[in-house]
Order: sequence, then structure tokens, then C-alpha cells
Amino acid sequence: MTSHTATRPPTAQVVLLTGPSGSGKTSLATRSGLPVLNLDDFYKEGTDPTLPQLPDGGGADWDAPLSWDAGAALTAIDALCRTGRADVPVYDISASARVGATTLGLGGAPLFIAEGIFAAEIIADCRAAGLLADALCLRGRPTTTFRRRLTRDLREGRKSAPYLVRRGLRLLRDERSVVARHTALGAHACAKPEALARISAAGAPDSVGAAVRS
Repeated sequence: MTSHTATRPPTAQVVLLTGPSGSGKTSLATRSGLPVLNLDDFYKEGTDPTLPQLPDGGGADWDAPLSWDAGAALTAIDALCRTGRADVPVYDISASARVGATTLGLGGAPLFIAEGIFAAEIIADCRAAGLLADALCLRGRPTTTFRRRLTRDLREGRKSAPYLVRRGLRLLRDERSVVARHTALGAHACAKPEALARISAAGAPDSVGAAVRS
């Protein structure tokens, strides 16, 4: 983050929303009615030499935190909190590449959601900078997450079908340890109803409170 931006007091705060791939982060963030920063857009390029590799030689490990540019994500969150606007990349997961850029604006909202599987990696930094409203980890049944994730990834053609099946089975086995890591980093593990209630309590629009009560 630039020094002149960091000197401005925050006018907004962020709810970091993490959880296993396929746990429903995107749909919950949309349901909140808040502005949303998609942290998956900060994946590294597929040609980046620092990408971690799978031990079986199956290619890049896109579920390892080092496959993600935490510094760039933090810079965008800081800018949104302090100025209400940030330039963010547009990432094509199927191509493993950034394909453009866009500007995200909060429109005066005092709260926004930054969601992605690596959101927990930046909890401590956001808290230290006074930017954090809450940090949540969506938790559910691993078998349900597996089915939801595989259906989505095949529908969107994110990677080849064999790769997605192998990845899905690996993540099914690892899901509880993923949630444990996120909570160790400071996220509160919960299901969607509690997550919506906490977002509402943090200062989300009245529509979130209505969703919680429905």
C-alpha cells in the first residue's frame, strides 16, 4: 500500500469471508447486499515461477496460499477502506491468467465483504491496520461441499474434468483441516445463518437482517 493512502483514516471496514472451496462464500456474500471484493481475482498467473506445485507432479497447487498474491489483495482492501475505491484485477481461472482490470467502488458503504479461500491469510494484517470488522469461515458437511464444488467447477469449465475430480477428492479429505487452519488464523467457523447474523451485527444493510429472520 502507498504511504499517502495509509495515512488516511479508514471510512469503511471489511468482513473477511473464508471457508473451503464450494462452501457457499460467493452466494452468501451476494445475499448480504454489501459490496464484494472477490479475492480469487488475486491468484498468481499460471506462468509465475513462484507457484507451488502438487507433490504428485499434477501441476500447480491452486489450493496452497502461495498460489495467491496476498500483498496485492491487502493493497486493494486498504484502498477500499480508506478511499472507497480500488483497482482490482479480473482473473480467468480456466486460463490461469489475469485477463483485465476493473475499479470497485463502495458507493459510500461503511462495510464490504472480501471473500475467498485465502481470506484467513490476511486476518492479522487487516486487524493490525484497523480495517477488520469480522472474519468468518463457512463450515458445512464435507460431502455437500464436495458435490457443490464439483458441480460448479465442471459447469464453469475451471480446469479439466480429471483434474477437478482429483482435486475434489483431495479437498474432501482435507476439509476439516482447512477449517481448523482458518480458525487458527482468527476466523470464526459457522454455518450461513450465523454468518449472516454476524454480518448484520457488523453494520450490514437492513436487508441482511431480514434474511436472517426469514
